[in-house]
Amino acid sequence: MTETIEPVPDRIDQQQLAQQLVEAARAEGVELVGPGGLLTGLTKTVLETALEAEMTEHLGYDRHDPAGRENPNSRNGTRVKTVLTEIGPVQIEVPRDRDASFDPVIVRKRQRRLDGIDEIVLSLTARGLTTGEVAAHFDEVYGAKVSKDTISRITDKVLDEMTEWAQRPLDAVYPVLFIDAIHIKVRDGQVTNRPFYVVIGVTVDGHRDILGIWAGEGGEGAKYWLHVLTEIKNRGVTDACIVVCDGLKGLPESITTVWPQALVQACVLHLIRNTFRYASRKYWEQMAKDLRPVYTAATEAAAQARFDEFAATWGGQYPAVLVLWRSAWSEFVPFLDYDVEIRKVICSTNAIESINARYRRAVKARGHFPTEQAALKCLYLVTRSLDPTGKGRARWAMRWKPALNAFAITFAGRIVPSNGS
Repeated sequence: MTETIEPVPDRIDQQQLAQQLVEAARAEGVELVGPGGLLTGLTKTVLETALEAEMTEHLGYDRHDPAGRENPNSRNGTRVKTVLTEIGPVQIEVPRDRDASFDPVIVRKRQRRLDGIDEIVLSLTARGLTTGEVAAHFDEVYGAKVSKDTISRITDKVLDEMTEWAQRPLDAVYPVLFIDAIHIKVRDGQVTNRPFYVVIGVTVDGHRDILGIWAGEGGEGAKYWLHVLTEIKNRGVTDACIVVCDGLKGLPESITTVWPQALVQACVLHLIRNTFRYASRKYWEQMAKDLRPVYTAATEAAAQARFDEFAATWGGQYPAVLVLWRSAWSEFVPFLDYDVEIRKVICSTNAIESINARYRRAVKARGHFPTEQAALKCLYLVTRSLDPTGKGRARWAMRWKPALNAFAITFAGRIVPSNGS
């Protein structure tokens, strides 16, 4: 009778293995985490096994292999080293060779942290924790002492990456650009509020692309916006169909200087919010109701008629509201010519305000930054952590598909989807 041999599984059943390890740890009274815990022991074993495999590859023979007798180099014991891992400090024994030519990869020479620790530091910093708070977090959660200087050096590792990101080539055309500025306190001799300019582009395939972040001086100004937009053009953007912005004086001229064909669209929600600044809160609901027929009108003539009705109702009580709308009218009315799908996506700068909210949350706990570079570094860390799974990118592209079809018709010849769409 032929004996049946059970096939060897191609992959380890990780869940079953984990269950067996947990059961064994409980039976022996071993904690899962902490010094001497199961995870610490497993991490130590895995790292030492990997290092031993690297030494074998380096020397060309296994431990105790007779072939090693003819080799001029050989194993020379181990040295103890403590590395900081995602589960806390782990003490490992690193193999050595006689001529000191062994250069391990899994835990490099003079390396005291596994790469995962650096990512934790970057993630915590992107969420607004200061260097002191990150150090306290490691002490409390992992029982590890990490100095504030070390944490600062870890975050400084992204500076080259940030510079490369800020100088990368951009697409030739963006159907829509959303532009806005946030103000952050920076110490420059004394603590001052500095504008940081943010530009978001929507690609021809419907993907959101943060084109860059620029640190300005003084208050937000159209002159500096001209500098920002010119830099964007120099990085390859030859055309922008619609640029959505707030009502900053001189900004439309800066935009059309860079892209003469661009349509400048005032943010409708900014206009409505500014309206409420001049009115008592108890009238906000009614004013919003009376304004709705203005910005949902089918034509400019219809919008003008509805605005005249609004003016007759509220102009006597709040004349500043009429001045506000009339001064912004030329930047508002292009909105009325767009397809309903385009109106939906450019009605406001919410696309950029949601990102600015993340930026503000990250900087709020700090009070102020010591330098401009420190502020830019924090904003970049937030930017690189916005969509870790890529699901947000997919949802964004799906929401923009109807609008992009309308853009392709409205701006025929200027919107050409890429092959990756």
